[in-house]
Amino acid sequence: MALPKYTVPSLTLQQGADVAAVLQQRLDALNDLALTLKHIHWNVVGPHFIAVHEMLDPQVDAVRLMVDAIAERIATLGVAPVGTPGALVANRTWEDYSIGRDGAIAHLGALDVVYIGVIEDHRKAAKDVEEIDDVTNDLLVGHLHELELFHWFVRAHLESAGGTLTTGNAQSEKAAARKASVKDDA
Repeated sequence: MALPKYTVPSLTLQQGADVAAVLQQRLDALNDLALTLKHIHWNVVGPHFIAVHEMLDPQVDAVRLMVDAIAERIATLGVAPVGTPGALVANRTWEDYSIGRDGAIAHLGALDVVYIGVIEDHRKAAKDVEEIDDVTNDLLVGHLHELELFHWFVRAHLESAGGTLTTGNAQSEKAAARKASVKDDA
């Protein structure tokens, strides 16, 4: 990445570029998350349909606001944010969401895995900029609060009265969806 012509006071041009690069990864991830949430919203079926369908729209709206805040921070740092679908696909380090039309609990099982990935990467990004840029760190930490809240909403559907997640230790969306669905059918 080329150095910007300017950045915020107290950061070097290199630091501005480095922070913007971290933020661009988060921009891609959150744009992907917003699209994934809408995909689930459109493809969820079954007895829990309306609860999940209506739970997701506020999450989409909040994630879109996060995307806008990150893009504006990148621009403030003197770098042009890139929000095109082609760039998102080219730059992402994760697989496309793997569940199509399916039951609400299956989607929530898969979404649990998605949120884990997004939150872990967002937390790492906040840590990566912590010593360089307080404003960016604060932005990312604020997003973590909301992302973790949304993750809890998802997990509340997957949790037994004893506190166990129906998804167990599933590492993939499909495995989590399968485990959550089996438990839901029982």
